[in-house]
Amino acid sequence: MRQFGAKLPKFIGLSINESSSILFGFFCCFLIFSNSFIGFSQSKTEKQALKTIVIDAGHGGKDPGCHGGFAHEKHVCLAIALRLGELIKSKYPNINVIYTRDKDVFVELIERANIANRAKADLFICIHANAGSNVAYGTESYVLGLHRTEAQQRVAERENSIISLEDDKGAKYKDFDMSPDAIIAKQLQLSVFLDHSILFATNLQKEFKRIGRYDRGVKQAGFLVLYKTTMPSVLIETGFLTNPTEENFLGKNDGQEKMANSMFKAFENYKNQLEGKATIIESTNIVTPEKKENEDIKTENNNVTKDSTGLIFRIQIETSGKKLATNSTRFKGLEIYEYQENNLFKYCTGLFQNDLKTAKEYKIELIEKGFNNAFVVAFLNGERISIEKAIKLAEK
Repeated sequence: MRQFGAKLPKFIGLSINESSSILFGFFCCFLIFSNSFIGFSQSKTEKQALKTIVIDAGHGGKDPGCHGGFAHEKHVCLAIALRLGELIKSKYPNINVIYTRDKDVFVELIERANIANRAKADLFICIHANAGSNVAYGTESYVLGLHRTEAQQRVAERENSIISLEDDKGAKYKDFDMSPDAIIAKQLQLSVFLDHSILFATNLQKEFKRIGRYDRGVKQAGFLVLYKTTMPSVLIETGFLTNPTEENFLGKNDGQEKMANSMFKAFENYKNQLEGKATIIESTNIVTPEKKENEDIKTENNNVTKDSTGLIFRIQIETSGKKLATNSTRFKGLEIYEYQENNLFKYCTGLFQNDLKTAKEYKIELIEKGFNNAFVVAFLNGERISIEKAIKLAEK
């Protein structure tokens, strides 16, 4: 305002009152113009929250993926991917939709991630179909992480195994560190992306459930195709082609259309949530009540950043773009502590002073009780720190 005022002309010949009135008028016009410009800028920013989306149809070419009696994974994935892209482009023409493949060709796993990274994508959607026994059924969405069960490990191993079809037989991946420690470090490095990946995956599972699909939940596993992406990334297992009923659904146009529409609605919900136009949906994974008292530890306004001191570990179970009530039924009676980071509200339970081992044990309990996205977080004097730093401090 000092510069604006310094450049105002002198109103020679006018009374003080007249000059003041003119100056006031200029000031009001300036405010109106400024507010209009700011409003326009904010509106433009909101509309561009998601600028580029990469849709990855799994398998392709010499890699058929899994199959049933008549349907092959590579064809099912491509059909759904192309339809999803059409839906996004039709309603949001300003969003750049990129396919890792738009025809039946083979694309290496690392190149799929590279396509997304080069495009500086805001979201990576990887579409697959599952294989198992002829009675296995349902949809599940994966984010990068540690597998919790042998079944999740098998899914990752099956999808990763296609590297044997690449020209170098997968030699380029030999330096990929997929150990538990490395994956945890990767999650921490890309923690904001992980939160958004889980949010989008939760939206997906909710929409699949709306059309009558069985919800197998949001899960974590070490997928190579997700390991190298540097944006929110989700791998969708649309169903089991080895189950005749699911193959009949996924292998035909009507089922593919329904799945693409569900993915689009999930995308739209996710987009609106990032832009503050919708509330965060309740996680479809939290299905079991749990009650754990911490009577000896209380924090002002249930906020961990208020009065927690020293090194503590908690278990984070929820992330939201908007503030949630800590007594919400979604938390099933747990004592909840809230903190804010990167414009997101994050919700934890438990308090373990300088005790990572017990925190990890409690995390496993929570996962077994249905909080599938639970993970350990650390705080030092109320401030969030990395697990690596916390481990070093705990060892001292």
